[in-house]
Formats: sequence, C-alpha cells, structure tokens
Amino acid sequence: QVQLVESGGGLVQAGGSLRLSCAASGRTFSMDTMGWFRQTPGKEREFVSGINWSGGSINYADSVKGRFTISRDNAKNTVYLQMNSLKPEDTSIYYCAVARGDISYAASLQSEYFYWGQGTQVTVSS
Repeated sequence: QVQLVESGGGLVQAGGSLRLSCAASGRTFSMDTMGWFRQTPGKEREFVSGINWSGGSINYADSVKGRFTISRDNAKNTVYLQMNSLKPEDTSIYYCAVARGDISYAASLQSEYFYWGQGTQVTVSS
C-alpha cells in the first residue's frame, strides 16, 4: 500500500499563492506518475496536473496552465503543486494521487490513478 498525505492548503486572497505538498509513504518502490486532482462539492473530480518519475512528462489542465507548476523530489517521495495567481474558481479540495504501476507518463484520467490522499482544502477569496 501507499499512503499519501497532502498539506499546504488554506485561505488566500485572489492573486495570491499557495504551495501544496504530498508526501508518500509505504510501498513506494514502484511509484512512477503522481498527480493532482481537485473536487468541488456537487461536481466531478477534475484533473489538475500530473508528472512522471523523471519529470520528463508533465501535463496541466488548461484552466491552470501558466499559473500552476508541478514538481517532485523523488528522494523525499514528495510531489508539489505551486499555485500562483489564484482565482476564486480555484477553490476546491485538492487531492494527490499515484497512478497505476504500468503508467509512466503524466496521465490525466481519474481511472489511471490508484492511490489517493485525503485532500486539502484550498479557498480563494475575492
């Protein structure tokens, strides 16, 4: 099993920044692609960003491209999401995830991910 713990969420004014962290533990030996999703109550979970082991494959949702940056530190089994120029529509619960072991690209589909964190709340006020 892999356990994922997100941190870094909070309340920020529009235009501000937050950096989310996701630390993985447990059986992390075969981890490759990790990603971020977000979900607002009443709506489907939405892909935000993904990154493979080497960082050579990175993917962003169009809604966050140019504002968010995903990165990882494999020595720490940690993935980050730097969120800049935040907008009220970015308000959501953000979830970290690990993709299936056969995936080595920055997958964007929920079905391609296997392990999920508990989520961290991000609220952007206007």
